[in-house]
Amino acid sequence: MPGQPVKLWDWPVRAVHWSFVLLMPALWWTWKSNQMFLHERLGYLALALVVFRLFWGLFGSSTARFSGFIKGPRAVAAYLGKLLKKGGEPVVGHNPLGGLSVIALLGLMIAEVVIGLFTQDTDGIESGPLTRYVSYEFADGARHWHGLIFNVLLGFIALHLFAIAFYLVVKRENLIGPMLTGRRSMAAPLTAPKFAPWWLAVVGLMLGLGAAWWVSLGCPLPK
Repeated sequence: MPGQPVKLWDWPVRAVHWSFVLLMPALWWTWKSNQMFLHERLGYLALALVVFRLFWGLFGSSTARFSGFIKGPRAVAAYLGKLLKKGGEPVVGHNPLGGLSVIALLGLMIAEVVIGLFTQDTDGIESGPLTRYVSYEFADGARHWHGLIFNVLLGFIALHLFAIAFYLVVKRENLIGPMLTGRRSMAAPLTAPKFAPWWLAVVGLMLGLGAAWWVSLGCPLPK
């Protein structure tokens, strides 16, 4: 049965996804080359993207909402049991295993960004905007965890890439194409996802940028 093109991913989800793809090597390079001023600015951008993705996961399109792809242990186990079998019911959006991957990556990115706000270097010269609220020992410990979580994040990204290769080679499913075009050819008749209006994405973007700007100032409170 010939497939029909179904729009799965809206442009905000795809923009955030590919922004993180570009951000990760940039964050790694600025860290390794001790370009801390640029590293900090990229961290603010990561914060804005995280805030936007959280907003979009609550109020965005149906395939982007957490309620649409976060499944319980039974659903994940059932999906794993059918993973190597051919065919199966097509999934509009993230499958249960993909949903776990999204939550893991987003959770690690949140932890990385938040801890980075309290981090300082070994000399105490370069520091995050919130180190004023913690002790030197806390900020020094945050530096250790910031580097450790980044390495764990890289490990999960490698696992994510392995999963993409697995689906392409074993399942004959191209997951990269739909994340570029937003559409995927699916054989079974499916109910199209519901997409949020563009103005809601603008609201989320303003919230993300506003949060990053406020944090960059050290989270001042109104007097």
